[in-house]
Amino acid sequence: MSDELEQRDVQVHMPTAEQIAVALAGVRSMDDFFGKEGVFARLFSEAMEQMLEGEMSEHLGYERYEAKGRNSGNSRNGSYTKRVRTSTGESTLQVPRDRQGSFEPQILKHQEHNTHELEDKIIAMYAKGVSVRDIEDQLRELYGIQVSATMISNITDKVWPLVEAWQNRPLATIYPILYLDALIIKIRQKSRVENIAVYNVMGVDLEGHRDVLGHWLSDGAEGANFWLSVLTDLENRGVQDVFIACVDGLKGFPEAIEAIFPRAQVQSCIVHQIRNSLKYVTWQDRKAFMRDLKTVYRAATREEAEMNLLRLGETWGAKYTIAVRSWEDNWQRLSTFFDYPSEIRRLIYTTNAVEGYHRQLRKVLKTKASFPTHEAARKLLYLAHTQITKKWQAPMAHWPKILNQLTILFEGRFPL
Repeated sequence: MSDELEQRDVQVHMPTAEQIAVALAGVRSMDDFFGKEGVFARLFSEAMEQMLEGEMSEHLGYERYEAKGRNSGNSRNGSYTKRVRTSTGESTLQVPRDRQGSFEPQILKHQEHNTHELEDKIIAMYAKGVSVRDIEDQLRELYGIQVSATMISNITDKVWPLVEAWQNRPLATIYPILYLDALIIKIRQKSRVENIAVYNVMGVDLEGHRDVLGHWLSDGAEGANFWLSVLTDLENRGVQDVFIACVDGLKGFPEAIEAIFPRAQVQSCIVHQIRNSLKYVTWQDRKAFMRDLKTVYRAATREEAEMNLLRLGETWGAKYTIAVRSWEDNWQRLSTFFDYPSEIRRLIYTTNAVEGYHRQLRKVLKTKASFPTHEAARKLLYLAHTQITKKWQAPMAHWPKILNQLTILFEGRFPL
């Protein structure tokens, strides 16, 4: 019996959510997750085995333990061990078999030459928003493999435990900076297509690495009440302190943050505020209005900014009362960044960091007019996320200097 293929009856087991969560607990960078020794490499076999189980269910026409499989003429018959080479190294798989011996796993076909390619075609292509039908066509054209759209859907569905484990993984106790924002997707519900908000939180840890802490889907428009539940989830997953939270201008948002993390400093996004105030200024006056407005948010000090805000009101307050008042009424949250050195100001005056992440997600999501379920949306969001964050290796620019500044500014709140 060869080393390459050892026949035996073995029951396939996916790791529990708790086991995956433990493996994910030590992740501090995307290399820890996707590197050759990373968590994804260690969990690849389990995920692939579940994909093979999906193929077997497609082959037999029923799921494991399903009643209609009794007396069907064919059934599962244990599994055998097979070693495969993947993009993360060699892995050992338990491949299911049937009693008739007719099951031939398509995902492992031509494995010796292109397992990595097949892995990319099914997972990476799906993660980039390529439709199931297009993946089916590509596999047929490139490899001559006949894989049904239903089978591809079943295979990608087997990644779901990783989605759940990622969403519920333990988090760091301290995040110096959090960015909070939402994007809108469409989901079919009760024969209607409705807008659904996807709430996202990006954290910067004490080592200066970015990490998206989760995707939360809610019915309806973005709201402060739902953000409260998101922040509560962060606390339940281990976050104890946040230094600075960067948010858009949603009413009630700062209060929601301070209810869970009372010592957090809240910075409302300057870019969002500019957009909102310009809605009330005519095109003819926008250039002149912006020239005066820049003297406010580009001032060197808070005192200079407040003096220029007074001048803005004197010049434009009568004509554009709402635009000017929106800066005056929200000044406490808009001016937080003036309390920090320039390196930190650059990071916190806007939510552009998480908005950049959203732009990359939208490149994938735009191929989907709508999703059939919340779960389908979460699956694609997660797979797109894994592709986007592969490049997130280096810490934020000038992080050692920023960390020293944070240590002084937030004395007593760093772990000993």
